[in-house]
Formats: sequence, structure tokens, C-alpha cells
Amino acid sequence: MVAMNNFLFIINPFSGRGQKEKTEIKIASCCRRQHVECTVMHTEAPGHAAVLAKQHAGKFDAIIAVGGDGTVNEVARALVHTRTPMGIIPNGSGNGLARHLGIPMKTTEAIKTLFNSVPTLIDTFRINGNLGVNVAGIGFDGHIANRFGNHAQRGLSGYTQLVIADYFSYPEFSYQFTYEGEHHHGNGFIVSIANSSQFGNNAFIAPAASVTDGMLDFVSVRKIPIWRLPTAIARLFTRKLSAASYYSVQRLTDFNITCEEDISFHIDGESCSKAKEFSIQTDAASLLVLRPRNKTI
Repeated sequence: MVAMNNFLFIINPFSGRGQKEKTEIKIASCCRRQHVECTVMHTEAPGHAAVLAKQHAGKFDAIIAVGGDGTVNEVARALVHTRTPMGIIPNGSGNGLARHLGIPMKTTEAIKTLFNSVPTLIDTFRINGNLGVNVAGIGFDGHIANRFGNHAQRGLSGYTQLVIADYFSYPEFSYQFTYEGEHHHGNGFIVSIANSSQFGNNAFIAPAASVTDGMLDFVSVRKIPIWRLPTAIARLFTRKLSAASYYSVQRLTDFNITCEEDISFHIDGESCSKAKEFSIQTDAASLLVLRPRNKTI
């Protein structure tokens, strides 16, 4: 158990589940029982979590991101390569990194887990200079992330609505990736750069990925015929997608991807517009996180 007495909680009140007031009450109650001082701050706009975390790094025993993967990414931007650990209270639509780390989805249980956590260095990565901690995607999931950011309905149901609406009209794309001086060509519907195993909601795009191996899983998924979609969806949620013929994965470090045209992409579920060229670098053991004990990551 790690001895920590002073936590800063950065809450994104706009994240998937909302309920800001209830979350604050739970934080205060749990910290009081553990005799831990807590300070709560709220984000006011995109990017504000990174500003707050940067301002207070080193002033608290840990800084806790309360929100979804976007909020986690922002706090990580400020804490990467520092000695201040980042904790996570999942309160978003997918919560991919939190799920991979084994953090409970129930707010009270997640807060309690902080007091019996293990500080662990995990890998991060960058795409075109932008930090990623969970999963980035080029192609269809980047397109959906762009639309999801402006969609009225959040959560898995809202995401599913967009996927169904756009799946058949969105085309595959051609790409070239370069690794250790060798050039390779491919076609993909979804190209994922995975540090952890899942997008979120237990949808496992890279079931064998680890956040502590210094590598990224480079995943390419071809467009799946309609008659195979039910099986593909079942594979995605049961960690069996890697056995499918339309799926390929390679474990890489630094590499480049070049597309024939501008393609939508996202980093940790947040839309990054479009690009033709992507420079990906790994940064091993660069972010200190609080994770549950007895969980392989």
C-alpha cells in the first residue's frame, strides 16, 4: 500500500456520466474516512485539466483525473515525465485505460481503490507530437470520434448509433507504414495504435497489449462484410478479434504511416481532425499511475 495524504481531484463536469455533485460528495466522504486531505477542482473547457494538473504537479501526493479518456489524456500531458502519480476515477463514455488497469467503474469503489494502489510507471506514445496513453485510431473510428464529440447522446448507445449510420458508406483506405527502414503497404478500415488493450466499454481491439512492455500494438482491420458483423462484434467483446482473417497486429516501437489522402484520426477517443502522415513514437515507462494491486497490465 502506498502512503498518500493529500490528493487533488480534477473533475470534468461535462464527461459522459455527469453527476458532479454526487461525485464530489463521494470523494469527500471516502477521503474523510481514510484521513486523507482532498482538494477538488473543476474543468471549464477542453484543455483546462492539463492546465490545472501542470499548475499543481508536485504540490500533491497524487492528481486524480475524474472523467473519461479525454480527461485522463489531459492530466497525463501535464504529469508525463514527472514524479507526481496520476489516479483515475472513471466517469466517461468508454473509460478504456481505467478498464485496462482494472480500476472499478463504480465511483465509490474506484475512490477506495486509490487508498490501496500501487504506483506504476506505464508507457505513453505520441502521434505527430500529441500525447496518447490508451488507443489512437486512423480511419473509421477516427471519423466516428469526430462525429461523437458533437453527438447529443453519449455512452455506448450513442456511439453505436453513429457506427450503424455510417458503417456502409465509409470506405477502406490505403496506407504505407515504415518501420526500421522497411516499407509495407496495406488497406484498412480501422488502423489502431494501441498502448492498452481496449477502446473502452470492454471492446478489445488489441487483447494482448500491455502498457508496460515499451511497445505499441499496430492493428489493421479490413472492412467486414455485413454477414460477418455479428461474429466480429462478438469477437471484439470477448478478446477473440485477433483470430479473424480480416485482422492483423504487429508489435512495434517507433514507426510512420502515410496515407494517400487526408484521413480522420483520434487520440484516446478525442477527434484530431485529419492528416495524411502520422509519426508515431513510443515513450516507455514515462507516466506514473496509481493502479489496483494484483492486476497484470
